[in-house]
Amino acid sequence: MEQTNAILALAALAQETRLEVFRLLVTREPVGVPAGELARLVKIPQNTMSAHLAVLARAGLVRGERHSRSIIYRAELERLRGLVLFLVQDCCGGRPDVCEPLLANLLPCCPPEVSS
Repeated sequence: MEQTNAILALAALAQETRLEVFRLLVTREPVGVPAGELARLVKIPQNTMSAHLAVLARAGLVRGERHSRSIIYRAELERLRGLVLFLVQDCCGGRPDVCEPLLANLLPCCPPEVSS
């Protein structure tokens, strides 16, 4: 990820409602959430939600897909991955012991099942 894209993504997330919406969408992967339901869940008017979703979409953090009369929004997890990697790319300065606690916390919250 380039620095300009990282700044755009961080700026989009640097607002309480947008951060809440993005985190909510991450929890609803891979299904997504209709825009109207997002507005109800976050308790804001639909036109305000639309503006927030537009900012997140311009930053590449969410995408909307039209299904009939609804638009289903989903988090762009690959963009989130790129942002996190950009932020920690050179975190340890050659000292793995410095990054070890951070990397341990970044392990998946839902590790893959081990097949027997």
